[in-house]
Amino acid sequence: MASVSGIVTTTSFCILFFISCLLSASSEPLERPPIVDGLSWNFYLTNCPRLERTVTSHLQKVFKQDSGQAPALLRIFFHDCFVQGCDGSILLDGSPNEKDQAANIGIRPEALQTIEDLRSLVHKQCGRVVSCADLVVLAARDAVSLLGGPKFAVPLGRKDGLTFSINGTRNLPPPSFRTGKLLDTFAARNFSATDVVALSGAHTFGRAHCSTFFNRINQTGTPIDPFLAKNLSKTCPTSQSSNTAVLDVRTPNVFDNKYYVNLANSQGLFTSDQDLFSDSRTKGIVNSFASDQKVFFDSFADAVVKLSQLDVLTGKQGQIRAKCSVANTKKEGLVVTSVVEEDMDLRGHI
Repeated sequence: MASVSGIVTTTSFCILFFISCLLSASSEPLERPPIVDGLSWNFYLTNCPRLERTVTSHLQKVFKQDSGQAPALLRIFFHDCFVQGCDGSILLDGSPNEKDQAANIGIRPEALQTIEDLRSLVHKQCGRVVSCADLVVLAARDAVSLLGGPKFAVPLGRKDGLTFSINGTRNLPPPSFRTGKLLDTFAARNFSATDVVALSGAHTFGRAHCSTFFNRINQTGTPIDPFLAKNLSKTCPTSQSSNTAVLDVRTPNVFDNKYYVNLANSQGLFTSDQDLFSDSRTKGIVNSFASDQKVFFDSFADAVVKLSQLDVLTGKQGQIRAKCSVANTKKEGLVVTSVVEEDMDLRGHI
């Protein structure tokens, strides 16, 4: 028969071993999507260590005054990355420029100014080492998390492009797309159906102009809730009306999974939204996101990290703009090299 002391010793060892296993497991970095060469999860660790804290703090103040800038910043991010890569080209002035194109109708000047304000704050704090392209990504990430969405890390180290692309804006999928065209457009950039449905969840907050959804009011191709159609008719008597409508009829100012609940009730504002619930390739994904917010949040975070790496400029490519709306002159310098701590990899969710 074992002694009492032996039992105590064995029990203590088991408890310590169990705790040790838990600690070891918790110290393992959470798996994140792979990142392209030149980017890093902690790119500014040494030369601008307070970068993310500075961005978050400023955006908290901005959203307290104007929460509508959150979806605006997320839209700027998508419309920047999908044109010619995440290079800050949407920020560049010109006549014409990307911002003036039909696909970018409604881009808010206030949100563009917020990115420039962030650049000014960060460059004052750290010098000209942080690109406007990275600030667009960080602002979009915080726009999601600060309004109730997931908190996640994004790889950094992008450089700013020197040019913009008018023709590239035609690659942006319009809100009138049916699911087939939407999937094909994204598949060309190696995005899966799950990625597409997750990224569409960005429409869980924000507003849209009448011209972008007027076709939905009397549409027969995709179902629409009669009560929603009636309200939209009052809001938008014509497609040229300057009024706007919320993208999410349930929680328009919160980043959550109610967008997918809306689709299940024929309350998607855009054709491209509602058709996701009609198409057999995406309906199951919509249902899974509607029933489990965490599943949506995880899929959305992964899709954003993937999107944020489209055709990025890194290393000696591009430049770090002294002002986000203007490419640097030769005097200002095309490239400012940043220090990257490759041996330190802070992966995972924040």
